[in-house]
Amino acid sequence: MALAAGTSLAASATTRARWALVALLSLAIFINYIDRGNLATAAPLIQRDLGLTTLQIGLLTSAFFWTYVPGQMIAGWLVDRLGGHLALTLGFALWSLATALTGLAGGFVVLVGLRVLLGLGETVAFPALSKLFAEAVPPSDLGLVNSIAVAGISLGPGVGVLAGGFLIAALGWRPMFFIFGAIALLWLLPWSVYGRARAGSGRTEAPAPPAYRAILSRRVLWGATLGHFCNLYGLYFVLSWMPLWLVGQRGYSVVGMAKLLSVVYTVTALGTIFSGWLCDRLIRAGYSINGVRKSACVIGHLGGTVGLLGCALADPHTAIASLFLGAICLMMVQIWPVTQILAGARAAGRWVGVQNCLANTAGIIGPTVTGWIVDRTGSFDAAFVLAAGVVLVGALGWGVVLTRVEPVAWASA
Repeated sequence: MALAAGTSLAASATTRARWALVALLSLAIFINYIDRGNLATAAPLIQRDLGLTTLQIGLLTSAFFWTYVPGQMIAGWLVDRLGGHLALTLGFALWSLATALTGLAGGFVVLVGLRVLLGLGETVAFPALSKLFAEAVPPSDLGLVNSIAVAGISLGPGVGVLAGGFLIAALGWRPMFFIFGAIALLWLLPWSVYGRARAGSGRTEAPAPPAYRAILSRRVLWGATLGHFCNLYGLYFVLSWMPLWLVGQRGYSVVGMAKLLSVVYTVTALGTIFSGWLCDRLIRAGYSINGVRKSACVIGHLGGTVGLLGCALADPHTAIASLFLGAICLMMVQIWPVTQILAGARAAGRWVGVQNCLANTAGIIGPTVTGWIVDRTGSFDAAFVLAAGVVLVGALGWGVVLTRVEPVAWASA
């Protein structure tokens, strides 16, 4: 009886620790996407106050990725070297400071520099998340925990665009950056407490990660990376350009735009969590991990394609409904459960560094191309059609190039 009680208490402690990790990482991703997306919320006023062109706004959006993309390789190595907890601590502090300092920017060049610094700080977020989840969560449960965490991708902009819109209306765009950056730093307090508890738990270290050449030789890496790139092209298009599309082309006020997008992003977050829960439930009911995870990815890309096309080609009311559809479907794609299953705890840091590096070139290419298209045509319609085409290609990455969702067998260290 004593042994059974001890086992039950240990299992309960493990469950509590896992959900504490999920809560803190979810909050970190939530803050990450507030800080990453607040430029889009402030873009109409920054463009007016600093006299910037639409192309320059696109370059500011892409400047984040000039360090975020190549820095992923370093971040993956750093996560394996320092552990997910410490690496995330350092990166979080850096990106929060960059956010606060954006309120002091007086011109395009300074804004570019701070966006570059923000990108450098945020490089560690997903390698650290994937490493920590792969260590702590069984493969059958990865859907829900990742969906809760990545719900911050839409909840962050949802809260950020609403709070940011009202802050801008009341105080201007500069105080908005000060406030967001300062509040974000408070997250480091509970994260440091969790880190001390984790350090004292007796957790064993994982084997040495495989070499980069072993990771790069896997076809499944390239299938996941193609799907990830195409998903991010569509997702970043929605997160970066919808404020300007709604204000400039659909005639919304800044506050009206903020209210609408906060609803879009909130509904998207709920849909993301539901899809992760449903995938895990189907797996527990006996469906294969491979079939469930791949199907969610392919269906998400097909729905995202339809939604983006509807924004460009449909009447005004249907266009807004299409925005909801596109955002929800793009976020239901099981990128991180698939990646963490393939890589495992041993390779998660480096694998995610490689995949996220290559996939996030979408953040450099997409905003620049979109800004150029809008400047040339005076409309977002062609940019929506292009984004839909890229998202459609992603379905092939998940469905064809990625052969199976199962752990890669790494050679012994």
